[in-house]
Amino acid sequence: MPDKKEIINLLEDIADMMEFKGENIFKVNAYRNGASSIRKAGEDIEQLIKAKKLDEVKGIGKGLQSVIYEYVNTGKSLLYEELKKSVPEGFKELLKVRGLGSKKIKILFDELGISNLGELEYACKENRLGLLKGFGEATQQKILKEIEKIKTYGKFILLNKAGEISDEILKRLSGLKPVLRIAVSGQERRGLEIISELRFVLAVSDKRLFLSELKKIFSFSELTSNLSGKEKGNKILISNGFQVPVIFSILEEENNFCKEMFLTTGSDEFLSGLKIDSSKITGKNEKEIFDSINFPYVIPEMREKEYFEIQNRVLHDKNKELLENSDLSVDHFKGLLHFHTNYSDAQNTLTEMLETAQKTGFEFAAVCDHSKSAAYANGLSEERVLLQKEEIKKLNAKFKLQILQGIESDILQDGSLDYSNDFLKNFDFVVASVHSRFNMEEEEMTKRIIKAVENPYTNLLGHPTGRLLLSRDAYKVNMEKVIDACASNNVAIEINANPHRLDLDWRLIYFARGKGCLFSINPDAHSAEEISYIKYGVLIGRKGGLKFEEVINCFSVEDFRNYLGDKRKGKSLGRRS
Repeated sequence: MPDKKEIINLLEDIADMMEFKGENIFKVNAYRNGASSIRKAGEDIEQLIKAKKLDEVKGIGKGLQSVIYEYVNTGKSLLYEELKKSVPEGFKELLKVRGLGSKKIKILFDELGISNLGELEYACKENRLGLLKGFGEATQQKILKEIEKIKTYGKFILLNKAGEISDEILKRLSGLKPVLRIAVSGQERRGLEIISELRFVLAVSDKRLFLSELKKIFSFSELTSNLSGKEKGNKILISNGFQVPVIFSILEEENNFCKEMFLTTGSDEFLSGLKIDSSKITGKNEKEIFDSINFPYVIPEMREKEYFEIQNRVLHDKNKELLENSDLSVDHFKGLLHFHTNYSDAQNTLTEMLETAQKTGFEFAAVCDHSKSAAYANGLSEERVLLQKEEIKKLNAKFKLQILQGIESDILQDGSLDYSNDFLKNFDFVVASVHSRFNMEEEEMTKRIIKAVENPYTNLLGHPTGRLLLSRDAYKVNMEKVIDACASNNVAIEINANPHRLDLDWRLIYFARGKGCLFSINPDAHSAEEISYIKYGVLIGRKGGLKFEEVINCFSVEDFRNYLGDKRKGKSLGRRS
């Protein structure tokens, strides 16, 4: 049966193609709203589909129900297939260009015959869009920049996607008879935010047998059936079917496994900075290997090209503990902070989110739905905030974990938050985040964010630079000034663990730690399953050398409440052990 995400994609694709054809806007919106209803529906949506009770879901009329049931039962949609014939071959590819919707793509197709990304780029370079009504020179230049981004981003995948592919490869290869040992290495092991290659180290008993078995293995969806590999020494590069290449380092004995892991984990710049002769490396594990080269052990996540630059800066500032290995792990987390519910734009109810949090082992949780100016995310009016507060009171009597009411309050253009300070008193925990007007000049944006940080009710600066990896660049902002403001105003800084964000950038963590800042690693979860995103935030924290006492999620319930109280009283937060 197609999963929830596939059904949502189907309905959104149908809406886009209908809009391209110029069909009735109410019909188009019915499919868009239907996709939104499925997205917001709880985890029982699949059961409702199986029981053919979709009529119980608001916004799913008879027409949409028949399309969904057909897709679930047959794996196909006749409506989708019919609509697909009426749109250009590269329609979905063109939709990836920020600023282009179905209507604009229709104009480009009708007026200039543009049917794919390559033709669009050529038309822009020939200045054909500059003369087209509704576009113009400025739009043409923006489209060219977006195409360049798409081409660049196409060489990478997000960390969570890399994990999905690697898990599947490990699962399939671990079952092969010749495989003695296998592990993920390279960029993924270092927890790099975006991945340009997947790397594995294998010890096998029979290399020839392994290679013959390898071809049979690569038949799952991420690969083509025609496997092509380039072999160089003990390395095999697989490129077919992947957005990024896969490299296998194959050893015919286990003795050198740890050495190979060491040599393939660190970036080239990190390894060259060690100034070592690889032939002299010895050790049964990586700690012994570092001993053999007379260099302090560095955890995998910190083995980046920036390591030595950071080392020089840290030693110059006589703050050596900043460079010590991070001791942070998921096991240290007691508090789940900054997650959403279907009060605003998430899929699950507050109860469902809390059930998952409790099962995961959290001791306290602060729900932070979107605030009132976030109309795009069904943000909470003052009245709805108070309704949620009443529900939290009732749920606190049912759950073992303690439940706090927070809010993700939008930072408005002038730097104020979108509730009055008198109303902000209602919240236990306030996350201040930018969600609009990303194109402000650096000085303006910096002042805007600092003003929000200076609000006496702000506890946390959410996703500080606003970046969306492989999609949207960070806005222009002087983060060093913002970090100084956070340190001065006892405001913690978020490491948003959503794989699309991973923001604050780990390179800035060292600077913020040097200023004495505290951090919060949050999933920004919009569904119960996304609570697990915390693991990606932990990787980023470890890259920045974070200690668990610097992360407010690792506080006990009592310490966390004291932390909130101290902030309200204007006391210095400091670090807790």
